Amino acid sequence: MRSSLTWITGVTCMFAVAVTGCSAQTGSTSAHASYAPDYAPDYAPYVSATETSATDSAGSPATYNLAFVISGGGDCTPKWNGTEAIGDSAVKSRISRLKRDGATVRVSFGGASGKELAATCGSASALAAAYAKALDAAGSTQADFDIEGDELTDSGSVALRSKAIARLQRERPDVEVSFTLPVMPSGLDADGLALLESANTYDVQVSTVNVMTMNYGESYTGDMGDYALTSAKAAHAQLKKVFGLSDADAWRGMALTSMIGVNDVDGETFTLSDAAQVRKFAEEKEIAWVSMWSSFRDRQCADGESDQDDAATDCSGVSQSSGAFGERFSG
Repeated sequence: MRSSLTWITGVTCMFAVAVTGCSAQTGSTSAHASYAPDYAPDYAPYVSATETSATDSAGSPATYNLAFVISGGGDCTPKWNGTEAIGDSAVKSRISRLKRDGATVRVSFGGASGKELAATCGSASALAAAYAKALDAAGSTQADFDIEGDELTDSGSVALRSKAIARLQRERPDVEVSFTLPVMPSGLDADGLALLESANTYDVQVSTVNVMTMNYGESYTGDMGDYALTSAKAAHAQLKKVFGLSDADAWRGMALTSMIGVNDVDGETFTLSDAAQVRKFAEEKEIAWVSMWSSFRDRQCADGESDQDDAATDCSGVSQSSGAFGERFSG
């Protein structure tokens, strides 16, 4: 059974979140011609789960990706940023404020720092329970797994994670799963593809594959908007193959996340015009959602914050008005 087959309300769909129409009982998707010509992908920025930013709501996001839930203290206890209790009252209040205008929240597990829970939990049942606890704390049925660095190359934790997610979805059929993975202009690397194949093996129902169009390496000094589109096209061909999808459904099962402004790699700067370029492409291809790292960086650096380290952490490193990237990504 392929992991891209998901049951919703008695109908089988490939990439259930991404497909608008299905043929009841047959398991086949409806024609792409039914999609509206004015399709608008959701805007879903990454936000801090623990700290409020004045630019969080710029662009009126449909969904907020809450970054990040990881292991607290190297065990199977989920914590926000590895430090704050999963039931922390201040975080719960923050989440309530984010939802106030109708937005949903997606809990993002993993990220570039700390220990992802799959590396510290001892069994699939314990790992599934940790994921469930975080989702319940956020009042969410959307789980994002941002897997990169050492966690992506650890085949043991990759398999354990797949088993746990499959178990979670058997217990909670309404849980929607996205994988956030690094990408190059040539597409997903072998480790990213192996993770998706692992999801297939254990029958994980994947709604979206979110590719991180950023930090390609020092040899990539060209236009970051063009690189984002090239990367998306390469990943699209891979998703068609891995999940057995049509051309249209592979686009609808994809999301794009860019690192705004100055990236972690010298010579890579993602501009406001690049954001508009990515948004237009996402509309044309009917991509599921677009995102950015991150809402709290969506402001111009103040005096004394202009070096690369400060820009990567707290601000964009380019000239802009506060919230300008959010406005461009939201269309």
